[in-house]
Amino acid sequence: MQTLTLPRPDDWHLHLRDGAMLKAVLPETARHFARAIIMPNLVPPVVTLDDAVAYRDRIMSALPDGMGFEPLMTLYLTEGTDPGDVERAAASGLVKAVKLYPAGATTNSHSGVRDLDKVMPVLEVMARIGLPLCTHGEVTTPEVDIFDREAVFIDTVLDPLRRRLPELRVVMEHITTEEGAAYAAEGGDSLAATITTHHLIINRNHILAGGIRPHYYCLPVAKREKHRLALRKAATSGSPRFFLGTDSAPHIDALKEHACGCAGCFTATNTLSLLAHVFEEEGALDRLEGFASRHGPAFYGLPVNAGSVTLEKRAEPCVWPVKIQSEAGPVTVFNPGFPVHWHVVT
Repeated sequence: MQTLTLPRPDDWHLHLRDGAMLKAVLPETARHFARAIIMPNLVPPVVTLDDAVAYRDRIMSALPDGMGFEPLMTLYLTEGTDPGDVERAAASGLVKAVKLYPAGATTNSHSGVRDLDKVMPVLEVMARIGLPLCTHGEVTTPEVDIFDREAVFIDTVLDPLRRRLPELRVVMEHITTEEGAAYAAEGGDSLAATITTHHLIINRNHILAGGIRPHYYCLPVAKREKHRLALRKAATSGSPRFFLGTDSAPHIDALKEHACGCAGCFTATNTLSLLAHVFEEEGALDRLEGFASRHGPAFYGLPVNAGSVTLEKRAEPCVWPVKIQSEAGPVTVFNPGFPVHWHVVT
């Protein structure tokens, strides 16, 4: 296969930031993706419907002329979130999900949830109206090793929650382990999982072997090779439980290369080419359309996009900018470490 045409894909987990960074990185997503679930972990976070409306307006104002893109907004779940506001947000059609960050789990997550019982009234409303809960699936207790946080979250938080509220629709975002893939695969119609581009490509050796490589550092952190292979198997399986959420997360180089570097890989620029490479390696190019373009809309109850993108395999490898320039500073584009020959041509 030398050409591949897909319905225009969606990104079901995206960080656009705000201000100068938003203006710089938004075109990198809008070039290829029709829609994206927008993460709410700004400072201050997007907690209410009014916050989401204001943030959406800023996103649309930053969109270059001639580009089509629909931001699908989310609310940041806090222990003070108003269930009535969440119900109004869902009814507005603007807000498509609520995001659960365990406090301290990742970038700008300090306003997150420490006691799940305090947000049960919100979760009960969401279960009743069918509004999905997107989870950053890690515990943050210091006694749990960082490489075990996801598996412990499934056992101690997610599975008990789903037993307590079986009607609640849940997206396990950016899964990184074979335990996460197995749980999602057997979770039934109310459960799905997103998988990032970079977790299909790197394992923890890429971050640590031969020196610390800060531009591969992300949260959840990449795990052992067996987990990367399990994610590849899940993504290329054709199961509707799995779909693309890049978790593309821009930070300026000064903060990535800092003594306490920020977590996140910026993959918006080259995700589609990288996915075609991965799916071809796995003998599953025919399943990329489901993963990138169909499974996500089906779970969220949205139509598949009408437009299309075409990729073409060429002898010469792709060349991407090493960095995206923003007024805040340069952002390094994810480097897979190998040549990629699938070019996005339309």
